[in-house]
Amino acid sequence: MEAKRVSVFAIIAILSLGLLILAAEANDGKTDVKTVKGKKLCRKKEWECNTWSEFCCNETISDVFQVYQFENLFSKRNTPVAHAVGFWDYQSFIIAANIYEPLGFGTTGGKQMQMKEIAAFLGHVGSKTSCGYGVATGGPLAWGLCYNREMSPSQSYCDDFYKFEFPCAPGAEYYGRGALPIYWNYNYGAAGKALKADLLNHPEYIEQNATLAFQAAIWKWITPVKKGQPSAHDVFVGNWKPTKNDTLAKRVPGFGATMNLLYGDLTCGKGDVDSMNNIVSHYLYYLDLLGVGREQAGPHDVLTCAEQGLFNPPDSPAAVAASS
Repeated sequence: MEAKRVSVFAIIAILSLGLLILAAEANDGKTDVKTVKGKKLCRKKEWECNTWSEFCCNETISDVFQVYQFENLFSKRNTPVAHAVGFWDYQSFIIAANIYEPLGFGTTGGKQMQMKEIAAFLGHVGSKTSCGYGVATGGPLAWGLCYNREMSPSQSYCDDFYKFEFPCAPGAEYYGRGALPIYWNYNYGAAGKALKADLLNHPEYIEQNATLAFQAAIWKWITPVKKGQPSAHDVFVGNWKPTKNDTLAKRVPGFGATMNLLYGDLTCGKGDVDSMNNIVSHYLYYLDLLGVGREQAGPHDVLTCAEQGLFNPPDSPAAVAASS
């Protein structure tokens, strides 16, 4: 009888130990976990992803993408010939990204999807801020984050059509600035409203603060151009399900659709044009540098938007924002 009692206690002890081990695996001491309406939510105890979210149950961006990787991707940004020496840095990117990690930016899916989205987003950034050229040292793809502003604006980019909602400030210039350059008063106004920064009256803030510049770019990535449409983030990570019309227009989830949403007819539906291929090349280059590998980018129709019909044709109101 005594032996049986000992064995029962032993079993209880073993089960208790197992539960403790499982609890330790589920909560490493750095993450709070709770369940709300059947959904698991997490909150990190560190500063990053410190908001209740299902996405904060995954690794954070700084877990999967570290300083040395940022330096590898943008290895030429602080060379003497670059135009924004000392402006862009890893810390500014991580601080900016932290706002959007609870929404799924860089925290959706497993590590591979997280790395792919970081490569995709930064692929756009690198191509839009590059001063690389064919025989540049290190190759043309190594020069991302060379700029933080348009160097020779052709105009002030003030559109009076939006003078009631986003009136141009006296003396303000709304030329391209940032990681995914913002143009025009209405885009500065919309971004400023979302970021709670007075960018309409002070568009220069974008070229003075790298964190704000990255925030504006990530906001653009994760925010739909117009109601009822997916964001670039949505079409990339698989949140978007194409309709019959999308399928007929050859629009499919993937990197190609991100270009369709962000640039419209400036890049997409024109075959394999240079403007599209340059962005694609940066994405593939970054996938390789991050150890994911370009073979993970998918086939041509997923990777490019060469044959896709436009989400926002040139005559639609949303095309203005998408192409700016």
